[in-house]
Amino acid sequence: MKKYNVTLISGDGTGPELVEIVKKVLSYLPVEIKWEEVEAGEIAIKKYNTPLPESVLESIKKNKVALKGPITTPVATGFRSVNVALRQQLDLYACVRPCKIYTGVKTKYDNVDIVVIRENTEDLYCGVEFEPQSEQAKYIIAQSKNKIRPDAAISIKPISAFGTERIAKFAFEYAKKYNRKKITAVTKANIMKLTDGLFFEICRKVAQQYPEIEYEERLVDNMCMQLVQKPELYDILLLPNLYGDIISDLCAGLVGGLGVAPGANFGDECAVFEAVHGSAPKYAGMNKVNPTALLLSAKFMLEYLGETEVATKLESAIAEVIKEGKVVTYDLGGNAKNYEMADEIIKKIIS
Repeated sequence: MKKYNVTLISGDGTGPELVEIVKKVLSYLPVEIKWEEVEAGEIAIKKYNTPLPESVLESIKKNKVALKGPITTPVATGFRSVNVALRQQLDLYACVRPCKIYTGVKTKYDNVDIVVIRENTEDLYCGVEFEPQSEQAKYIIAQSKNKIRPDAAISIKPISAFGTERIAKFAFEYAKKYNRKKITAVTKANIMKLTDGLFFEICRKVAQQYPEIEYEERLVDNMCMQLVQKPELYDILLLPNLYGDIISDLCAGLVGGLGVAPGANFGDECAVFEAVHGSAPKYAGMNKVNPTALLLSAKFMLEYLGETEVATKLESAIAEVIKEGKVVTYDLGGNAKNYEMADEIIKKIIS
């Protein structure tokens, strides 16, 4: 049995309890993982006076793979985002969020199996912002041909040909690997003619290298309507950073919510796997939060490590428990604690 060294970030809020569940479930699978546990987020601020200690980055660079529990991102104040910082500092340029329906999950839809692939390092998430009345904001306002109020805060939206080309190639290679048939690129290029226009332009050029995969384009507002009306028509969605973040939550809603939405962030050197949902601090210690999203992220991690059969075994056990609907968390229509649901998954694994 091959042994894997994996960086483990417990996170905060409900993160630590969910991470413990994943560790327990994976211990019953025929795979040996040595967890190297590190701390980030609010707990790291208290200990190290920073939400993202250098030791976390060093561990991921060394092990090449990490599993991360949810980390709180303050709204409007506080540190910007550990999640964004990890992606930028490790150049994890591809965010992949599979959204598919598992029988037994309450949803209004029947046939949804969409993968959202999002560029992870550019766009407005670069965090290049200037306060109102700052010298930078005044300069940009003065240079703009459009009328901007003098008391405006300014945010910069960089979209590069380089960043777009590599995420587009990643998406088409992903489609080839997983036998996906169609890629839909999504922007607001009718308004953002230069930035989003460049994204479409580069995606078209890359698409020409993959004639066996259908390629199409949608505007993001229309895409939202299309997904609500007929999500079964879509396969892989390819988006810049901000739109990808929003659309991935919409797609999670199509398949039953964030409790069943896994995610991963890939770079050329390493990968970090995480649930799409946040840390839900108000539920910390209550054992209410569905462990499925982080367990499916761990399944995604096992595939990345080459343990395809083990990953399938884990997913099958999760799917069977959800389908039965007897020992599931509140969001799945049950009243079980998340550790009780995990124990039921373990029973399926060892049976």
